[in-house]
Amino acid sequence: MNLIDELRWRGMFHDMMPGTDEHLRTSAPVSAYIGFDPTAASLHIGNLATIMLLVHLQRAGHRPVALVGGATGMIGDPSGKSAERNLLDETTLRANQAGIRAQLEKFLTFDDSPTGALVVNNYDWFKEFGFLQFLREVGKHLTVNYMMAKDSVKRRIGGNEDTGAEGISYTEFSYQLLQGYDFQHLYKTLGVTLQMGASDQWGNITTGTELIRRMSGGEGKAYALTGQLITKADGTKYGKSETGTVWLDASMTSPYQFYQFFLNAADADVPRLIRVFTLLSQEEIEALEAEHAQAPHLRTLQKALAQDVTIRVHGQAAYEAAVSASQVLFGGGDLASLDEATLLDVFAGSPRVEVPRAALAEHNMVGLLGELAGSTIFPSKGEARKMIQGGGVSLNREKVTVEQQAAAVPLLLGQYIVAQKGKKNYYLIKLTE
Repeated sequence: MNLIDELRWRGMFHDMMPGTDEHLRTSAPVSAYIGFDPTAASLHIGNLATIMLLVHLQRAGHRPVALVGGATGMIGDPSGKSAERNLLDETTLRANQAGIRAQLEKFLTFDDSPTGALVVNNYDWFKEFGFLQFLREVGKHLTVNYMMAKDSVKRRIGGNEDTGAEGISYTEFSYQLLQGYDFQHLYKTLGVTLQMGASDQWGNITTGTELIRRMSGGEGKAYALTGQLITKADGTKYGKSETGTVWLDASMTSPYQFYQFFLNAADADVPRLIRVFTLLSQEEIEALEAEHAQAPHLRTLQKALAQDVTIRVHGQAAYEAAVSASQVLFGGGDLASLDEATLLDVFAGSPRVEVPRAALAEHNMVGLLGELAGSTIFPSKGEARKMIQGGGVSLNREKVTVEQQAAAVPLLLGQYIVAQKGKKNYYLIKLTE
């Protein structure tokens, strides 16, 4: 497999330095790295495209190196930012690094082979590197003119009222020099000759290749390759849902929410997403696209995408549980099978109503419906009676009839009731003490 050809047909390729393709073809295995920012305990969907660059690199017979920026993460990359980042302490960063390593192990093969993946932490070589020593050994090789010419710096210099930029501190200005030294250090110690990243990292990456050349007296040769930033068809950044960032950590974004995020991908976006985020072949994807075109409402592409990525990130069992939970809204799933977290996830977008448990002292629907009168579910008792007589009310999937109003109210997990009014209106009722 040729890496560049693979990235091109998948729509992942953006740019590379001259000679990069030839280097990959003739120098296998090439060691290449991508840096990951450890300012959160988990990677997110936005990181997946760069992770997949490493996956394809390894599949093409090369060695992936993931650099977790324990040192640079304390400063923050100014690329794409309009203001300074909050600085994190070392303890927090170390905890974040451990979480990131565990997530990368789901995508990359870590072993002792020539193509086995590595994780390195730049704090390990920066922690003993004194400021004066760094200036003498590294800083003197790049001019301020060179560093200021980078787009990430030019956008911040002097501030910009139109964009909200607040200028740039020396701390963030120095970031490209630190990242450049990362490349130099890995080039020298591990033989890393290629740095990859998203297209907005081009300036930082090429700083590294230039630093390697200058610190080696013109003898060192290193390369750069960037992938496309993943955006939606409307040009907006991909990776956020209505509730915020979609994380790879199940405690931060549940497997159900993760699965739903991909399942709800727009038809205009999914052909690109399935190429970027899965390892399905070109033939498999084109066959799925043909099937999808015949019946778009079945969401064949979205289901294939959601299945592949959810299994890779969360495992088969979590995927199956997410599918089962998804079916609940369409009447095919068993409400009683859901745990509390999944129940709340499934009905996260539905209105919630709290009812005092004392209102159900008689354990029948009359007391419940009386409490619900005047709520978002039923404007009045008359409205409730009318809906029940028309067969339009269900509690936990059980249709409510006039004759059943004295029956016991079924509870989920001892405290929840899912009310359905009509075909599509769901409400989650919680009993309170």
